[in-house]
Amino acid sequence: MTTRGATLDDLDAIMALEHASFPTDAWSAAMMREELASPHCWYVVVEEAGRVIGYAGLRAVRGARDADVQTITISEAARGRGRGRALLTTLLEEAGRRGVHDVFLEVRADNPVAQTLYASEGFVEVGRRPRYYQPDDVDAIVMQLDLRGWAARRAEGVASAFAESEKGTGSGAEPQRDPDPAPSSGSVNAPTTGKGWC
Repeated sequence: MTTRGATLDDLDAIMALEHASFPTDAWSAAMMREELASPHCWYVVVEEAGRVIGYAGLRAVRGARDADVQTITISEAARGRGRGRALLTTLLEEAGRRGVHDVFLEVRADNPVAQTLYASEGFVEVGRRPRYYQPDDVDAIVMQLDLRGWAARRAEGVASAFAESEKGTGSGAEPQRDPDPAPSSGSVNAPTTGKGWC
């Protein structure tokens, strides 16, 4: 599996996944093209055997203290293997590099899988938008993450794992890493619909 920056050359593959994952409220190709070309957005794709199986996007204006997860999508056949979490981590790490303090997203109220993922990383519900997702009349749950707190928890986890590794082996070996690491899917006022299916 390879995670890399998305380009306009990925538009067709991204749109195929977009329509498969969000059949009733998919973004148009023109909207996605704008996202990919925007200097305020940062998109990545996941490839497996040369095929795009997922993508994710972050809107983080340089110098701003908040950012928005625009979308996270993994193909149905590739779900349930931690790839959605890896994409989310990739977006959050980029937000941290941009000096962001708070990350927002919107998730469909009828998508408990995505809600559970976001909550497990520290996102908390801060509001709801009734009937936000059309034409399905589904509410949007607005969630927020304190990114500095998230980064501190991750650093503590790595330090703790390293200490356990040294204690257990006495070899000074580094802690075991995720065998499928990702390299280092809106705010309350986001102009586009944030979505997530992972």
